[in-house]
Amino acid sequence: MRIIRTHEDIEAGLAGLVMLDARLEHVVARAGPVPLRRTDPGYRGLASIIVSQMVSKASAAAIWKRMEVSLGEITAPAALTLSDEDCRTIGLSRAKADALRRVAQVVVAGEIDLDAICNVEAKEAIHELTTIKGVGRWTAEVYLLFCAGHPDVFPSGDVALQNAISHGLGLELRPTAREIDSLAASWSPWRSVAARLFWAYYAQEMRRDAVPVTS
Repeated sequence: MRIIRTHEDIEAGLAGLVMLDARLEHVVARAGPVPLRRTDPGYRGLASIIVSQMVSKASAAAIWKRMEVSLGEITAPAALTLSDEDCRTIGLSRAKADALRRVAQVVVAGEIDLDAICNVEAKEAIHELTTIKGVGRWTAEVYLLFCAGHPDVFPSGDVALQNAISHGLGLELRPTAREIDSLAASWSPWRSVAARLFWAYYAQEMRRDAVPVTS
């Protein structure tokens, strides 16, 4: 498994994708630079993904900054010290606060190793991550994309990706997650680069905040 670590890996993936699907040549030409967007694995990385769900990039950054002020270093043990009042002050919804605590609990208990899971095949890693209540498929897939550098994951439930694929490939309707799963299968083993490509296309062509969002 080739880990996505550098911009050279992104370029290799883009070249591979165009060979797999000629329609993507147009998308590559219009998307502009495709960011690497890697972050360190572990509790901090997964927490940042949970915080960023279904809010704007600016809102996510503001909440994250308040978390850093409150906790100092964002670790699983530190997260367990957050009270309900702390979470409200930070701006976390109850669902996100609960998810952050549950992840912290299983990490502290040694029930899951967020570093080791980066070396597991995607299907198994997603299954293990989604056993944590509050961590869904989208969250698990984005963790594998950006924290593990997994090369072949496509978050088909992401609304921005659905819209970008519809626009970029000239589809009449926005495809469903199931339809995208079928479509993206042809982009293997570079589905993670394809996801980055369509997020970049979404930001460039549709002039929208390209933070991943789930339906």
